[in-house]
Amino acid sequence: MTGTRTTAPASGPQAGPPPGAARPRRTRAQRFRRDRFLLLLALPGIAVVLLFHYLPLAGNVIAFKDYQPYIGISDSPWVGFANFSVIWNGDPEFLNALTNTLVISFVQVAFVFPIPIALALLLNSLLSERLKRLVQSVLYLPHFMSWVVVVAIFQQMLGNAGLLNTFLRTHELGDVSLLGNPDLFIPLITAQVIWKDAGWGTIIFLAALSRVDTELYEASAVDGASRWRQLWHVTLPSIRGVVVLLLILKLGDALTVGFEQIILQRDSVGADASEVLDTYVYYNGVIGGDWGVAAAVGLVKGLVGLVLVYLANKFAHLLGESGVYQK
Repeated sequence: MTGTRTTAPASGPQAGPPPGAARPRRTRAQRFRRDRFLLLLALPGIAVVLLFHYLPLAGNVIAFKDYQPYIGISDSPWVGFANFSVIWNGDPEFLNALTNTLVISFVQVAFVFPIPIALALLLNSLLSERLKRLVQSVLYLPHFMSWVVVVAIFQQMLGNAGLLNTFLRTHELGDVSLLGNPDLFIPLITAQVIWKDAGWGTIIFLAALSRVDTELYEASAVDGASRWRQLWHVTLPSIRGVVVLLLILKLGDALTVGFEQIILQRDSVGADASEVLDTYVYYNGVIGGDWGVAAAVGLVKGLVGLVLVYLANKFAHLLGESGVYQK
């Protein structure tokens, strides 16, 4: 009679951990050896970030100095918070730039930010993939044009000698002043931003829409939900996290409203209507030589953006979203 032989579990250096047991934690040296090639690949990117993003932050010290380029940062005398006096003393030029910046930022957050979401929803509803790719290509194209080209196109279309006024004069309908009208400057630059960047902004939202589970649509259709009900109860809640994240990042950059776009059109409408914080820094620092005041205004602008991101992220946590960083 042959008995049943049982094999004992293997032991020794080749035996793995028993099922359910926690793996031993790797040391820092072991993780470094394991990921050394990935770290080497990341070194050029890290060097670029340190060199062009973090190292220039040390230059903010000139906000507290009477900086003169010909004597250098180290030899320029300290003046403390004197350069910030234009902010708390209410310099008229600074207040005008701040007011214009806030108004333009509010208009662009309220009217420009939702446009890519709406375009992404419309593109996602197209059934023909060929038509969708064609529309996407047309919408992406203006993003690759420089602001010089975009402003030139608007001048050729809406300028005093542009296509619109030429048509009106040909039919004896008079003419309209759109580009040189200070009252229309904010709607004009808002339309330019929408035309140039709205299509490019749909990329992230289309990627988020592609991750929505199709079974949710099928289940809602079985329950009798219409397309509008599916949009409101399935699509929008599914991309809410992405929308909140991008809105937070937009608020952090709210006081930067397009230096190149505005400076190209500043002379046509005047400084009262077009001066923003970026152009104020340029004309007072680079052109006027008041580097300390320009650095002070730029530093305050960065701190305000940081505070806006922090507060918006806290509000996102109250809504149940992770935001830029989790609690």
